[in-house]
Amino acid sequence: MTSPAPLGPTWYEASAGPASPRPQLKGDLAADVVVIGAGYTGLSAALHLAKAGFKTILLEANAVGSGASGRNGGQIHSGQRQDQVELERDFGPERARQFWELGEEAKTLVRALAADHAIDCDLKAGLIYAAWKRSDVDVLQQFVRHMANAYDYPTSWVGKAHVGDLVATDRYFGAVVDRGGGQLHPLNFARGLARAAEASGTTIFEASRVTAIERSASAVTLRTVGGSVRAAHVVLACDTWLGDLAYAAGRTAIAINSFVGVTEPLGAERARALIPSDMAVADTKFVVDYYRLTADHRLLFGGGETYSPRYPADLTSIVRRPMLKVFPQLADAKLDHVWGGPVGITRSRMPHFGWADARTVFAHGFSGQGVAIAALAGKLMAEAVTGTAARFDVYAALKHKPIPGGRLFRTPLTALGMAWYALKDRL
Repeated sequence: MTSPAPLGPTWYEASAGPASPRPQLKGDLAADVVVIGAGYTGLSAALHLAKAGFKTILLEANAVGSGASGRNGGQIHSGQRQDQVELERDFGPERARQFWELGEEAKTLVRALAADHAIDCDLKAGLIYAAWKRSDVDVLQQFVRHMANAYDYPTSWVGKAHVGDLVATDRYFGAVVDRGGGQLHPLNFARGLARAAEASGTTIFEASRVTAIERSASAVTLRTVGGSVRAAHVVLACDTWLGDLAYAAGRTAIAINSFVGVTEPLGAERARALIPSDMAVADTKFVVDYYRLTADHRLLFGGGETYSPRYPADLTSIVRRPMLKVFPQLADAKLDHVWGGPVGITRSRMPHFGWADARTVFAHGFSGQGVAIAALAGKLMAEAVTGTAARFDVYAALKHKPIPGGRLFRTPLTALGMAWYALKDRL
């Protein structure tokens, strides 16, 4: 699953302050565990492994948070990418509850990591899930009732007449308010995790792409252009850049390109008028719109997808079109930053966990809901490496079908299917 490089400078980079560059790997080293990938998954795994006393080295091909972990919409969702009703239908109530409890732990983990390690990432509570179509209303109302009755989890339904109290648009037919959801500055969170991992003993190397993995009976050796690391265990936390490091795992997900932009500063009054609740918002479209306010009074809006390995020439139009459907009052506001990047999607929309071999563990395919689940994945991978795999196995037991089409045709076939579902948003 090879992905194009992320595109465009992000507002996150502009607002996060200076980065702390790490050295490139030079020479031959040894460790207990090598982690590949400095996104939330790899950083969380490295942090938890180092805290457990394992000598841990993390190798990143680019820079900390340079992939989706530093470029996403910054939304913290409850549960899994599949909702609980779907999970109960597919796996039964007992397993569905296990997934729910892990999803709740994921949110708790993100907040605990930010608090325990003093990560300043503009963490806020509250998420609105808005009905794009009239036909979505019954489904969402049933969801609210089911979550209260089966899980004792409080969400609330707001009808169309009162949606404007939450978000200033007449585009929605109602909304679910989840005060357990939230938002954060994703790049600041990733960089904070990196500092926490290093403070716990992890060594991070940037610009150190792994080019080969050599396995023996007693160890695994990872080679880069500048050197190598020999270790007893490997954690693959590459998501859309998994590629041939574990091809059998990587073929269960495909990368789609998602795009985000931020407006120019709107001023506190105009910004707050757009989202009076100051919560993050996502909707029920197949190609989801997701947005929130920033600390410097901009609207950060994610919308639009493409399914080709190439990026479109005009990113601004891709984001601006869905933004103006929701907020036509922003017709005079320009977008200061627009960027794109790949998101790993599985057919089931559930993440794929597993063992590539007896010494190599992986997790990927977070399907657009990775802020909390990816951080939890790192913790569960660390548990699996240290010999306590029961919680990891809740995910690893899921059966994932490969994306059809093989190396040559999987991308065009997926593009056709995705385009059909995207068309349904407009019907």
